[in-house]
Amino acid sequence: MSIVINTPNGNIGRPLVEKLLKAGRKVTVISRTPEKVADLVKLGAKVVQGSIDEQATLDAALPGAEALFWLAPPAARPDFVQWATATGRMAAERVKAHGVKRVVLISSIGAQTGPGTGPVAALKPIEEAFQAAAPNVVSLRAGFFMENLLRDVQGLTKTGALFSVNGETQAFPMVATADIAAKAFEYLTDTSWTGHRYVGVHGPKDVTYPEIASVLTQVLGQPVKYVRVGLEDVRNGMTGAGMPSWMADVYVEMYGAVLDGRMVAAEPRSKETTTPTTLAEFASTVLKPAVERARAS
Repeated sequence: MSIVINTPNGNIGRPLVEKLLKAGRKVTVISRTPEKVADLVKLGAKVVQGSIDEQATLDAALPGAEALFWLAPPAARPDFVQWATATGRMAAERVKAHGVKRVVLISSIGAQTGPGTGPVAALKPIEEAFQAAAPNVVSLRAGFFMENLLRDVQGLTKTGALFSVNGETQAFPMVATADIAAKAFEYLTDTSWTGHRYVGVHGPKDVTYPEIASVLTQVLGQPVKYVRVGLEDVRNGMTGAGMPSWMADVYVEMYGAVLDGRMVAAEPRSKETTTPTTLAEFASTVLKPAVERARAS
């Protein structure tokens, strides 16, 4: 019996597949482009070629599966919320049809809010669809990714600033994607848990943007300041950088939900929800090299 991974090339899916294979588990990955997962096949993964929104692809991957790992890909089309919701619901139907007993779903803080949260709006109906289809489902409601700071590399190199809509005292959970993969690995390899669960994945502590700026000042060896901006400033910055207007609209809606207090963790911080990678560790190993490359280019 295998564990099926629907997104084997992302920041969460790829390290998860590698950890599972290293642990000796059978893994089936879904990929539209098998060449991109050729290295995983060499390590022992089976690949099913196709798109996750095609029933035939899911029907080829799920027979005999002991578990499914499901992550809705990043917003990449104007109808993303509708597409991601419909695709998740179809996957849930196929899970039920093939008798898959366990699902580990990557969700998000704010998923409990539902509509009006940008790309996060798709996650509540996906959670509900899998819960209706399988007896054992864990929704890993992750905090904001530390990797999102990579979007600020140009701003850090050119202006020494971080820009966001968050209030200066607004603290939020921030987590490294490697830690999300590790949490997914735990639930995919542990067969003792049962039922439907919501589990927060919150990083080591909640942080404010001024605190982030302080950490980056120390790690990058340069002054970093936080500059609070408005929603329209964010929209103009994204479209000015070449982002399609529909995509900017999706993320501006999410940032509006941040300001309204709807993008918050429903699960309290606990030993289970707290993960180890600190912001300083992430900045040293991932962000600093990216900034140094940008400076050199």
